[in-house]
Amino acid sequence: MKKFNVPDFYRSPIITKVKQYRKIQDPRKRDNSPTVLNFGKISYLIARHFGFCYGVENAIDISFKAIEENEGKRIFLLSQMIHNPDVNNDLIERGVQFLQDTNGNQLINFDTLTGDDIVIIPAFGAPLNIICILESKNIKTEKYNTTCPFVERVWKKSESIGKENYTIIIHGKHSHEETRATFSRSDNHSKAIVVRDLNDSKLLAEYILGNKNKEQFVIDFKDKYSESLNIETDFERIGVINQTTMLASETQEIADFFKTVMIKKYGEETISNHFADTRDTLCYATNENQDATYGLLNVEADLAIVVGGYNSSNTSHLVELCEKKFTTFFISSEKEIIDANTIQHFDYPNKKLITTKNFLPNHTPLNIIITSGASCPDSIVEGVINKINSFYTNLLPLEEVFKNINTKI
Repeated sequence: MKKFNVPDFYRSPIITKVKQYRKIQDPRKRDNSPTVLNFGKISYLIARHFGFCYGVENAIDISFKAIEENEGKRIFLLSQMIHNPDVNNDLIERGVQFLQDTNGNQLINFDTLTGDDIVIIPAFGAPLNIICILESKNIKTEKYNTTCPFVERVWKKSESIGKENYTIIIHGKHSHEETRATFSRSDNHSKAIVVRDLNDSKLLAEYILGNKNKEQFVIDFKDKYSESLNIETDFERIGVINQTTMLASETQEIADFFKTVMIKKYGEETISNHFADTRDTLCYATNENQDATYGLLNVEADLAIVVGGYNSSNTSHLVELCEKKFTTFFISSEKEIIDANTIQHFDYPNKKLITTKNFLPNHTPLNIIITSGASCPDSIVEGVINKINSFYTNLLPLEEVFKNINTKI
């Protein structure tokens, strides 16, 4: 796999050793049990897979290269490069400006741009109309395009089934940058509609089966479908693709559901004419991180900590999985750990920070699960470990911890 030039301040001596150990111990990536770092009074159960993925390292490499190669020029990011505040702030401190926020609202008017400016396309990609606007100003969008290759793979799938006149159902969050970019390409090749979850899918099925009318469809799916979509004719052939960071199990459930809907309407004998075989379009890192989180659910622990940006879709799904079994705290860095008794953490469903007292159980030894999203630097995960360790005395030294590193509690 290609190697990227990622700044050392995103690396971590502790996490690097953990990943090196697992690479040797499990080279075929068949073991999803966590890595155990036993400090005596505290053991950290670290997910088998977590942290920077291929697409994120690619985006960081290109973005820092853009800064190095264009001293004195104005450098812009279309929106947040990835959903991690520390990485985005590092770029801002180096003079990079954001043109839009994560919802596509304008922060700097495109009219102020010139052909001498540098615009970095984020890892999520960009809608086609935005690319056209930038290129009309002679801005070379391809030079510093950090779009994840696995996102582009989804676009290719949407193009291939769109050209065969399938209406494209996108499993994703309709306001997310990646879904907006995917929708623009799907809409360019065919008709498209976004569903958030299985409930949305069941609602859409009522229209596919002809049980609800067009007037209600416009209300139920406002701003989530192609303007030219006709519910009476455009649902005869459908295919499901997704935002790459959605839960793999949920995407599969939605695809299986729509297949049964089409069988109900058209019969099993002709299903291949009405339902596209899109297989799975999630990226490898999303799959690995989610599988590793399922591996965490097989162990016992006192609590779980998930580290990542609060607007990170893939990180939020790791939180959802951990919450099935553990008291789980979603934090962006060690800064949210105020002291040994107090933690600020993100309530994802309600989109707000909350404070919890006595988050660390009053006993030792403690078993603490730790994982992070695909856009979270390893250095931040190490910061969380060091912060919690600082609350305890007489912990085992790192040399002894690494001598006894294993996958058993």
